[in-house]
Amino acid sequence: MNAANPIRAGSAQEVYQQLKTLIMSFELYPGSRVTETELAERFGVSRTPVREALQRLQLEGYLTVRPKQGCFIREIDIAEIDEHYQVRIALEMCAIELACTHMPERELKELARQWDPIYQPTEDVDVETMSARDETFHIALAEGSGNLVLADYLQRVNQTIHIIRRLDFTNDMRVDLTYKEHHAICQHLIKRDVVAAQQAMTQHIRRSQQAARAITLEQLSRARSRVRRAQRV
Repeated sequence: MNAANPIRAGSAQEVYQQLKTLIMSFELYPGSRVTETELAERFGVSRTPVREALQRLQLEGYLTVRPKQGCFIREIDIAEIDEHYQVRIALEMCAIELACTHMPERELKELARQWDPIYQPTEDVDVETMSARDETFHIALAEGSGNLVLADYLQRVNQTIHIIRRLDFTNDMRVDLTYKEHHAICQHLIKRDVVAAQQAMTQHIRRSQQAARAITLEQLSRARSRVRRAQRV
């Protein structure tokens, strides 16, 4: 393994952040085995913060523990991810229908203002920040539906697909389009046009899915090539 930047002793949070970055960027290839000893050496810390970071990442679904085998980076199953997107669309359609009836106009107008392309930040926004902001928009509509169980399920699905969903925001054009699409969805909801809002939401999610899927496959291919080159050395 290549040496990482040393982390101050005992900082499980910093180990967690760096390890998560390695997973999200596919520097640690999906399906590869990791050990506390190797990671402690890589980060220059004791095994305790590494163990805490691994436990947290396991709870978040980034790692799996196989009995008598060890800890493995979660595999990326594109077909399974597509199925989660199907569930996400179904939940979002229900949220749109209910929000169209229950969400107050002032809240919809405020959400529309937040996503108005006119007020889009001119400075670059990092991927994680934009991804979190995008998720906040969708959860706001789900909560505006008045059905908090629905909002909870949507959060769970979003967490499952986060590892590839975030990649949609590595492209500036996709960030620009997200503002336009979110704003348009809000405008349809303000007019209480549930059909138009649902159609706009479906197209928005499908475009995001296709973009993230393409980037994921490309990055996996590059990561696979790196692993093969390293094995030949």
